[in-house]
Parts: sequence; structure tokens; C-alpha cells
Amino acid sequence: MTDFTLRDATEADLPEILRLVRDLAEYEKLLHEAVGTEADFREALFGANPRVFCTLAERDGRAVGQAIWFYNFSTFTGRPGIYLEDIYVEPEHRGLGVGMAFFRHLAQRAVAENCTRMEWQVLDWNAPSIRFYDRIGSESRDEWRSRRLSGDALRALAGEF
Repeated sequence: MTDFTLRDATEADLPEILRLVRDLAEYEKLLHEAVGTEADFREALFGANPRVFCTLAERDGRAVGQAIWFYNFSTFTGRPGIYLEDIYVEPEHRGLGVGMAFFRHLAQRAVAENCTRMEWQVLDWNAPSIRFYDRIGSESRDEWRSRRLSGDALRALAGEF
């Protein structure tokens, strides 16, 4: 028996979602990049065409962790997958099985929806998370290099400059 529950986030949870996003950004030493607003998250999660989903972990009526995810697609398999954008559990609530519960919940969803895989990224210095991911059977895809186009470079390619 656990002393936490998982549930889908609602619009009323936006302040907590933003708080947990910023907590994760601070942990990852990327707080300066966490510029999303409550309005941004409202549109992404609860707008007319939701682009992303959030599952919260609650303990004693308070959000203590979250998984933010969306569907991706594999052209090789012709089927969708789940991309886990962020997973975060407050440090004082780690070791309770919350992280495992998030992964199990999303894996069950992926299997039920005929998805072929779950994917995510981890910072190379985050040894505790890497050990956890190894324990659950995930494989490192070191031959793939993550790339990003953003800011001025994105706008330039779009023809705005």
C-alpha cells in the first residue's frame, strides 16, 4: 500500500504544475530557461487542442511530483509512442516509489494504446536517475545526438530575420 496517489492534472492544478516545473529546472541548474507561464501551460494542457498531458503524484492532498508527457510517432513502426518530457519528485518524497509508479502508469498506458515505446532524456551528470532507468530496463541511445533549434536561430530559419 502506498501513501500517495496518481491522478490526471486539472486546470486548478496549474500553480502546482508551474511550481514543480521550476523546482525541476532548479535541480537541473536550468532555472534561467524555465520561462513558461501559467497561461502557456493552460493552453498546452487544457486548451482546445491539448498538446501535452500531466500526471500528478499527491501525498496528503498536496502535489509532490509530476510527469509531463505527450505522444510522438515512429515512422519505422507506423505507431505512436509516449515521450516523457519531464518527471520530477520532490527530494523529500523520493524513495516512496513515486517515480516507479509514474513509469508503470505510463507504460501501462502505452501498452493499452498500442504504442511501441516510451522515450525520454536524462542529463549525463544525473547518476541517481540513470541508475533508476537502468534498473527498469531502459536502454541508452548514445549513438543518437539530441539537437535543438530555438530562439533567434529558429526565427531566422522561419524567415523572420
